[in-house]
Amino acid sequence: MLPRQRVLRLPAPTSPIFSTPSKRLSTCPVPASIRHRRSAAPPRQISPRGWPSSLSNFSTYTALGKRKDGFFDGPVEPLSEEEKKANLEKAEAEEKEATKPKSASSDAASHNNGKGAPESTDGKGSAAGGASSGSAGDDSGSSGGKRGRKSDKALAKPVVPEIYPQVLAIPIAKRPLFPGFYKAITIKDPNVAAAITEMFKRGQPYVGAFLFKDENADDDVIRNPDDVYDVGVFAQVTSAFPMNSQGGEGGLTAILYPHRRIRLSSLIPPKGADASKAPPVPEPIPEPIPETADDAEPKGDVVASFEESAVEQKPEPPKKLHEVTSFLKKYPVSIANVDNLTEEPHDPKSQVVRAVTNEIVNVFKEVASMNSLFRDQISTFSISQSAGNVMSEPAKLADFAAAVSAGEPAELQEVLESLNVEDRMHKALLVLKKELANAQLQSKITKDVESKITKRQREYWLMEQMKGIRRELGIESDGKDKLVEKFKEKADKLAMPEAVRKVFDEELNKLAHLEPAASEFNVTRNYLDWLTQIPWGLRSAENFDIQNAMKVLDEDHYGLKDVKDRILEFIAVGKLRGTVEGKILCFVGPPGVGKTSIGKSIARALNREYYRFSVGGLTDVAEIKGHRRTYVGALPGRVIQALKKCKTENPLILIDEIDKIGRGYQGDPSSALLELLDPEQNSSFLDHYMDVPVDLSRVLFVCTANMTDTIPRPLLDRMEVIRLSGYVSDEKMAIAERYLAPQAQELAGLKQVDVQLSKLAIEELIKSYCREAGVRNLKKQIEKVYRKSALKIVQDLGEEALPEAKALTDEGKAALEESEKQGKTEEAGREASEKETTEQPRKPLEVPKSVNVVIDKDNLKDYVGPPIFTSDRLYDVTPPGVTMGLAWTQLGGAAMYVEAILQAALKPSSRPSLEITGNLKTVMKESSTIAYSFAKSLMAKEFPENHFLEKAKIHVHVPEGAVQKDGPSAGVTMATSLLSLALDTPVDPAVAMTGELTLTGKVLRIGGLREKTVAARRAGCKMIIFPQDNVSDWLELPENIKEGIEGRPASWYSEVFDLIFPNLDREKARRCKMYGDTKDGEADKLDESDDKSD
Repeated sequence: MLPRQRVLRLPAPTSPIFSTPSKRLSTCPVPASIRHRRSAAPPRQISPRGWPSSLSNFSTYTALGKRKDGFFDGPVEPLSEEEKKANLEKAEAEEKEATKPKSASSDAASHNNGKGAPESTDGKGSAAGGASSGSAGDDSGSSGGKRGRKSDKALAKPVVPEIYPQVLAIPIAKRPLFPGFYKAITIKDPNVAAAITEMFKRGQPYVGAFLFKDENADDDVIRNPDDVYDVGVFAQVTSAFPMNSQGGEGGLTAILYPHRRIRLSSLIPPKGADASKAPPVPEPIPEPIPETADDAEPKGDVVASFEESAVEQKPEPPKKLHEVTSFLKKYPVSIANVDNLTEEPHDPKSQVVRAVTNEIVNVFKEVASMNSLFRDQISTFSISQSAGNVMSEPAKLADFAAAVSAGEPAELQEVLESLNVEDRMHKALLVLKKELANAQLQSKITKDVESKITKRQREYWLMEQMKGIRRELGIESDGKDKLVEKFKEKADKLAMPEAVRKVFDEELNKLAHLEPAASEFNVTRNYLDWLTQIPWGLRSAENFDIQNAMKVLDEDHYGLKDVKDRILEFIAVGKLRGTVEGKILCFVGPPGVGKTSIGKSIARALNREYYRFSVGGLTDVAEIKGHRRTYVGALPGRVIQALKKCKTENPLILIDEIDKIGRGYQGDPSSALLELLDPEQNSSFLDHYMDVPVDLSRVLFVCTANMTDTIPRPLLDRMEVIRLSGYVSDEKMAIAERYLAPQAQELAGLKQVDVQLSKLAIEELIKSYCREAGVRNLKKQIEKVYRKSALKIVQDLGEEALPEAKALTDEGKAALEESEKQGKTEEAGREASEKETTEQPRKPLEVPKSVNVVIDKDNLKDYVGPPIFTSDRLYDVTPPGVTMGLAWTQLGGAAMYVEAILQAALKPSSRPSLEITGNLKTVMKESSTIAYSFAKSLMAKEFPENHFLEKAKIHVHVPEGAVQKDGPSAGVTMATSLLSLALDTPVDPAVAMTGELTLTGKVLRIGGLREKTVAARRAGCKMIIFPQDNVSDWLELPENIKEGIEGRPASWYSEVFDLIFPNLDREKARRCKMYGDTKDGEADKLDESDDKSD
């Protein structure tokens, strides 16, 4: 709020000591007494007590006229006869006005104030109509002096000029001004500041304030009338203060008090800089008036006392009235011709006006209860309106509502432009309602913050009080003595080795002599905390019941006979010895075969604690061996953390993805695992943080990997590798029926619903959708089937059978009601309060028992889409040169075809060549070269007349070129493909083969026979040819995998040749393909001639 000016009472001077700075400022001398004027602003305007010595030269205080260096000092030019006569006529007219009945306040005002004098002839000063002139008195003889003396004891009420057609136009930014409410503005333009200064000196402190349409505009003059709104306010400059301490020609700060609404009719834009330099045009001087007898009375001084409004003056207008703002034309400022706007008449007793007024008052009360600044403004407004009722002035109430609201400039301007009181009140109410919403939001934010702070403070004080009570009762002692006691008690319960106990005592003694504020105190405290949390000598009781172990393992997994046998062996040894040592097992197999989940089942079967962590992508040795205690935030390694969590010395720790361990600048974690996974060394594992030996010999380590190629050899040598091959169709069927389907049905909320997934549908899923080695993809497809079934059931039954109201629990309903009450939405993004959340907001709905869903082979595609695999193998009938081989991959076994074709017809001039494609790596390329050489050797030995391989340009390709392929086991397959092309004899499509081939035809041992057999079974093969050295692997395969497949071992390729081409027509095979039916003799001659030409 702006400071209010104070109405002053000063004693009347006995001699005329005040005079105007201009010789022609006024022609009306005043009595010796000074007439004081009260501001026309509302009574809430107050000024600070006392007269500050640093006040600006531009002020409306009359007391400042006593300064000898003011602009009122200087000699007065003698009046002419014409001027004296004009003053006499004005005095007589004033006496007539004084005799009319008036109110007490207006009578005092008109009794002491005359109308403005005519303009001075020099153009330096002009009195506005109705405004205070250089002298507010009149020279009407002794009667005028008496009136002046009477006004010394009474306050005069100044009156704003009702007609002021031309004003200095000042643009306002951000928000408009409203009548009756102060506004401080800053004038930066020195020309505008100089114009306002001269307006003060001339007693015409009136301007027109208009709002900029552009919020970012910043100027002190109006260049174009389109830049501002045409409706503004007629305002009085009550005070002006220079912005700089020297009071030079810079900017100033002006206090405006708006009086009424005006409309901009036309704009006189500012002229150029030369306009201010042009000399002022002299104004005509009126004819002199003869001096009367009243002139003998001593003339008083002229007082320039301009308050917030001009002195009421109502004389008859002179015959020739000059422009009151003509002196502004010498400044490059904007001048506006304005028209007064009057409010439309309204019915004060209108129900609408009363209702809107009451609503505005109610909104004011609500805002005042939330915003202290609003409360002060409303209090000030109510004090200023104490003489009248707010209800009787609805227009002023609307202006006040808009003046104090922080609305948009356009909305506030609409309120200012509204001349209809009812319409103005509606618009002001809208602006005020937005202010209320903003105040409510601010109040809520404040309350939320205060509640959180209050809650934390309350918890803090309660905790401190509780600590004090405990100390008083002796329940708890504060300080490091209690901490030392706690560590001693924990250590006494543990069976620490002697070396560890010695370190513990040393660290405990160090802690007792350290100050709690020392940095070493927390380091030692954390170390002792870890040292006492390791379960020294604590072991869980193991279960060596073999029948229980078999039951647990069979409940969780189907098949995996090798893994289960190894666990049973482990249990049997422990049963006989009474104790077991830790072992390091490594499960190797394709994804989705149950490597990770079998580790958890083993822990449950042995009644051991279970801890799992993955080392895939691990590059920091500190994750295994821990950090040094010298580092901030140091921690032990994962193994020590596992012991702390499991609280036993003999847990089962599963190290997942050991084949994907990384290596970085922090060290090589795989080398750190050498100490951890070595049964001879892990009995005294040394962690960097603990720095004491920890016995890990009783821990059962289980590692998982997809392949062993990336595991370092020394690390692989320390582990017992158990390979898990992929599942065949029968195993997948059993797993789906026993485990996957019931789990998926329960997860879909259909546990009690009659939803049947037939065996034919599962078989179709396995055959046409999920041919991978594991069952992870099969699980996803079965879950998809049950999800689709749940959606179909909900859509068919509708909301009537499954109403949302039944799904909510009592707690959920209460939380929902609380959320709706608060009006919170997801878009608001606010945090839910405690009343709006609950642990179990919903309960499962019961589906009617009449619902029945059957998923079979025919409608399976409606749930999972069209089949991915449409045939069992790539070729149903293989052409010559195409052979099926078997390959091992990380995902299990796979059927791999080798194709060979003839690129060009055989001619005598043809040169043999071999082109190989299929994204083959080095070893496999070498195998193809060996197979080509061996095939040529075999053809030359067995079929010397057939010159196919000697002249043919052959292209060998292995399909699925996007997949890299490597390994020596495709040698037999490639040789067979080349011989099939050379002999023009196709290979049986149900025969698959694998084996490494040498140049002499020896078939060498290969790996992954189990996975390859599973792949052959999946592809529908009837016979597998494998090396003789792999017979032991074949015999170990389960019967369900070998069922329907004939295994034929081979030591030499000749045995493979007899199995592949049992009914070969050797006469046809000997025939030369290059010459067709040409006789052998002629062919020989051609060969001889060809050799001679070569």
